[in-house]
Amino acid sequence: MKPMPALLLLFMLVPAARAEESPLWLRYPAISPDGQTIAFEWKGDIYTVPTGGGKAVPLTLSESYEFAPVWSHDGSKIAFASDRYGNFDVFVMAASGGEARRLTFHSAPEIPSTFAADDKSVLFSAYRQQPAADAQFPLRLLSQLYSVPESGGRVTQVLPGPALDATFDSTGSKLIYHDLKGFESPWRKHHTSSVTHDIWAYDFKTKKYQQLTTFEGEDRNPVFAANDDDFYYLSEANGSFNVFQSSLSNPAKTTALTHFTKHPARFLTRSKQDLLCFSFDGEIYTLQPGAEPRKVPVSIAEDGRETIARIVRVNEGFTEAKLSPNGKEFAYVFRGEIFVSSVEGGVTKRITNTPWQERSVDFSHDGRSLVFAAEKDNNWNLYTASIARKEEPYFYASTVLKQETVLDTPEEEFQPSFSPDGKEVAYLENRVTLKVVNLATKKTRTIMTAERKKVPRRCAAWAIRRLRALRQMDQALDCAGGRVQLFRRTLVSGGLQIEGDRQDSGHACAWHRDICVVGSPDRSFVGLWDPDGRLADARRKVLREQPTGARP
Repeated sequence: MKPMPALLLLFMLVPAARAEESPLWLRYPAISPDGQTIAFEWKGDIYTVPTGGGKAVPLTLSESYEFAPVWSHDGSKIAFASDRYGNFDVFVMAASGGEARRLTFHSAPEIPSTFAADDKSVLFSAYRQQPAADAQFPLRLLSQLYSVPESGGRVTQVLPGPALDATFDSTGSKLIYHDLKGFESPWRKHHTSSVTHDIWAYDFKTKKYQQLTTFEGEDRNPVFAANDDDFYYLSEANGSFNVFQSSLSNPAKTTALTHFTKHPARFLTRSKQDLLCFSFDGEIYTLQPGAEPRKVPVSIAEDGRETIARIVRVNEGFTEAKLSPNGKEFAYVFRGEIFVSSVEGGVTKRITNTPWQERSVDFSHDGRSLVFAAEKDNNWNLYTASIARKEEPYFYASTVLKQETVLDTPEEEFQPSFSPDGKEVAYLENRVTLKVVNLATKKTRTIMTAERKKVPRRCAAWAIRRLRALRQMDQALDCAGGRVQLFRRTLVSGGLQIEGDRQDSGHACAWHRDICVVGSPDRSFVGLWDPDGRLADARRKVLREQPTGARP
């Protein structure tokens, strides 16, 4: 019986003695002004490491998430974002470590980008308040640029629109940044559209903006060079994100300084001597313009905290929710897993338990099956989970579930939705094509192709939310702010009447339904397939006839 305690002791000691000699996923590297030290984020904490490489030293060790470190120009302080009080606020601490002081207290996420030229304040991006004269529709995505004193105090607005990764020149008279025109994942690669980022400069003396890049793809993360005319930035102009050089005086002339082909360069910063620093393939690199990139060898001695299991309450932080057709239970996504809870009584059943992410959950018409997308083996495919026993009517009280694969192809499939009869599932393929798969035959057919390069996210949910006002619905589920709310609505003469304190919020909602909705990518057309197989517009004007009982 003696070997067992020895094995347990070994298990407990290994994490404490473990060292990551070549850790990956080192993100948000920021090189110090003197070029001697690099601050970076790893597993939600801020570390520093010598530019020449070596053992990294943690500046923060907490259960909260810290990221986006930026150096003061004298190298004595580091500002960063932390969610230790619920949402991301700006904090500042000594570069050598010590107590972190909170600078911002707003409920909106606030991310620092640079210190002022005199180090007396910190610039950060946040959606707080649009100017009264701004005619653009209010949208949290489109932030403003603010400044807060380094010692704490009143926040002031610097620029009224999005100015991301903004940094000053050496005099503090000019600001360089990349813009934000619309939604797109910041991690998407090879993106070309009307909302890709461009580089801009703002002159505080003349109060004029200057657009510096016009590439149809991504240009972002600019930093001034030491001469205050040249600037470095990241661009996909040569295929993948690489480091480029250009100038305010001749922005049409660009020079690629790196030539990566497979992985993107991210998080560009520079020292006062123009030593550049960025991350590539999960590791940190430095670059002296004109030379080859140099990898910074990093070693991290960690205590194995991530191996400690802890109980997390499943009562907030939901990313989506769907109400069952019978209104007795609802499915939701929490930390990438699917759960189902009863509307009354609080009984909960966990549906998935995987190392990958699940999302876009939807109930079948009879409420006995769920369809969802899962990123299994690094590819989004469609799956169903069904109640196996006939005598069990609800997921939350079920004992045996049967999971099946709906689609497993090299393409990316997500946002599935059951047909009214439960025999088919509509879904998006590669973000641009609306398709339907027959669950019995596994045969697919295309309903709508996108004339544009991207179908807006939630386009199907957008169509469903509005078209379901055509029918008499009794209750709905709204997932907003990470919490779930049940409320009722009725169709009255002249419009929709909501009983509750929320209107249609633009979040993912699930209603009782018996129609299949399709919508064009530009939202200029929304239609529905009725049970008789006819395609009609939102006013029920028949646009196309199908044989009786046919499906789209």
